[in-house]
Amino acid sequence: MSLIIAYVGKKGCVMASDKRRIAYFGNNRQALEDELYNGSITTDEELYKRSKELDVPIKISDDADKLRIVGNTIRGEVTTKGTHETKRKRIYGTTNGYQIVELIGSETKSRQSGEKGIILFGNDFAKKQAENLIQKRWKASHSLRLMGDIFGEILSVIAQKTPTIGKEHDVLIQQPKFDPFEAQKHLNITIDADIKVLNKYRQQLTEELIQKNREIELANKIINDGPIGNVISIDGKMVEVKLNDKTQAFNFNWKPLAGPNQNVIMFSDSDDIETGDKVVIKNEVLCLKKNSSPLSCNIILCSL
Repeated sequence: MSLIIAYVGKKGCVMASDKRRIAYFGNNRQALEDELYNGSITTDEELYKRSKELDVPIKISDDADKLRIVGNTIRGEVTTKGTHETKRKRIYGTTNGYQIVELIGSETKSRQSGEKGIILFGNDFAKKQAENLIQKRWKASHSLRLMGDIFGEILSVIAQKTPTIGKEHDVLIQQPKFDPFEAQKHLNITIDADIKVLNKYRQQLTEELIQKNREIELANKIINDGPIGNVISIDGKMVEVKLNDKTQAFNFNWKPLAGPNQNVIMFSDSDDIETGDKVVIKNEVLCLKKNSSPLSCNIILCSL
């Protein structure tokens, strides 16, 4: 779980976030997460050791970009990936306004707004540490740049106490001239558009996944041995072949070219070829059945 610290007020908005991402594998992850998020595990070394003891493989990286400028706002996001869906919690902040949005996939589950304040996203241990440090170090009179420096320092301090927070962090500042009404109007427009982008992105990923699965399915049907069809005409080296009722043809981008009982073009250098000759694949080589003379084509031949 990340730690995001955000200030929103009349001066503008400043957000700071770590860049840590932890991926869990296996069925006993809840036990590890409970120890991790209550502060029992304090270092990366302890985390790796405990993950081995619980047989929960993990992967730690510090390259996640959790903050982003969207319009005249800063967006901070933490995600939780489940078996079937991804949960997102986002804060959008600008001068004199913020909104907190919770999504499952790209569907909005909750949305709340505010005018000013300090907002924390993270696990309970990290948030409690941040609250104590903010009370000691932050003042409303500070500039946004100084606030950003303080938030970054707080993240660094907490990273020494829990491996849920990485040692790398980002800080972003936005300070457009909005009154509270203008801020919420801008946030509404920005967030609606941003969620539409997320929905489009998810649809694209879904389509790509469907296409990839289809390609894998077709690849498993590539014919390595067996009958293909019969020669129906010959024009020099160009040979027209009628596929049998169990063969289909695709181009190299897996676009359909010919179905069963339809015709495809192949090429042969053999002088001993006649209409009616059977075309087969033998030991992964496309050829004539009668004399094993090779044929060539720019297509992929698959079974139904």
